[in-house]
Amino acid sequence: MMKYVVVYERSKTGWGAYAPDLPGLGIVAATLEEASRLVREAIELHIEALREAGQPIPKPTARTDVVEVAAG
Repeated sequence: MMKYVVVYERSKTGWGAYAPDLPGLGIVAATLEEASRLVREAIELHIEALREAGQPIPKPTARTDVVEVAAG
């Protein structure tokens, strides 16, 4: 099982999500919950399509961190 980092971004109209290790994969949704479901499905379909095409499956390399700074 591979674990891919997913970045969620809020917009004025909903949410977007993408996986940095899977170029070209991104979704938009009305809610965070929908975005989470759709990005999981998109990752699964993306990997399935790569397998069917005989392409290598990218290994997860992206990492995340939270940086705290004084605001204001």
